[in-house]
This record gives sequence, structure tokens and C-alpha cells, in this order.
Amino acid sequence: MRNTLEQGLPLLGMGMDLIPRLAGFAEMMLERNQVMNLTAITEPKDVAALHLLDSLALKKLAGLEQESVVDVGCGAGFPGVPLAIAGAELRVTLLDSQGKRVDFLREACGRLGLENTEFIHGRAEELARERRELFDAAVSRAVATLPVLCELCLPLVKPGGRMLAMKSASCEEEIQHSKKAIDALGGRIEGIEDYTVPTTDVVHRVVCIRKVSSTPNKYPRRFALIKKQPLGLD
Repeated sequence: MRNTLEQGLPLLGMGMDLIPRLAGFAEMMLERNQVMNLTAITEPKDVAALHLLDSLALKKLAGLEQESVVDVGCGAGFPGVPLAIAGAELRVTLLDSQGKRVDFLREACGRLGLENTEFIHGRAEELARERRELFDAAVSRAVATLPVLCELCLPLVKPGGRMLAMKSASCEEEIQHSKKAIDALGGRIEGIEDYTVPTTDVVHRVVCIRKVSSTPNKYPRRFALIKKQPLGLD
């Protein structure tokens, strides 16, 4: 794992000083994964590349600095925890609907001494009632299709902020199907960028959506309805 990080971090313009915390988090995750479902990726070098370096690629591509970031559906902590490790100036909120995952992340980040992290057990549509349009950026990786993800994330982002969706490089159809939803929610596609995960041949994609106006108060809807009738597809 550490060898992969040593090879990949310079490709992202990041220093070796990140390795102890990055590797420490991954090791805690793999240990806890033996008793709960956190990740299907368990080979250490693959964890380093496909979880850690992939997450850090987002920081470089998006230029995340001195921002409040919510990781929607953070799961095992990606991309949020690596972003918090690499960006002490970031304020990262880790949001997940499964309490056991949130408990693990709170424990792991506490052991790592990460003071720029916050942990919320809940759903994005619930959080939008309490912290509507308060975050500079919402990030998410492989949580849902883009039309669904937009309704979960954009209400959390302040006007002028961004939603950053980490997707596969073959998500053209999702992007086309999301355009009506993005418009209805106050967003605009600002950029689509493919990147190769450092130390691999795997190509992923970041879809950047700029929040250009406030999201109408009727959104987000209940999750069951969001999932059943995605905006623009009903």
C-alpha cells in the first residue's frame, strides 16, 4: 500500500507526509471490514489506488481549498476522508444513512487526529431541511445515478458553489438524462473531466455542476419519490 502511495502522490503534486494518515485510515478500514461491509476492494495496493488516490485526484482536479465540503453517501469515507487528510484547510462533513459506518468514521478520524471532520448519520434530503444551501461544495462517488444525485446534493450547495460527482467514464447517458433536473434545481454543468487514477490504467470522470441560482423549496422530495421518479425522467 505504501509503495503505491509513494508512486501516486507525486503524480498529484502531493507530499509523502500524507502517507502515515492515509495508510493508517486504510488499515483501520480493512480491519473493520472483516466484521462489517465497508468495501469490496481489499487488496492493499488496490485500496491505495482505487480508494485513496482516486479520492485525492478530486482535490487536484477541482482545486478544493478552504471550503466547506459535504460528502453525500460517504460510505467507507471516500472521497471525504482522504480530502480531509490532504486539505487541513477544508471543513469536511461526512454524511451517510448507515449509523455503523458513521460510527466507524468518527472513531477512525478521531484516532487520526483529524479536527476538520464532522459526522452526520442521516439522509441528504433530511439534512437539506437543516442546512439548506450552506456548503461550498457537495461531493459524491458512485452513490446513485446523476439525476437522483443532483436532487440529493444541489439543495445543500450555496449559490455560487459546486457539486462534484465522481462517475465512470461511460456516464454520457446519465449526463444527458440529468440536464432537466440540473436546470430545475438551479445548477449548470460547468465541466466534465476524465482522469486516469494514478498508478493504474483506470479512467474515471468528474462532473462539475455550478449552483447558479437557489434551489426551489419543493426540492428535495422524499427519497422514495426521488428514486421512483427522478427529475426530468418522470
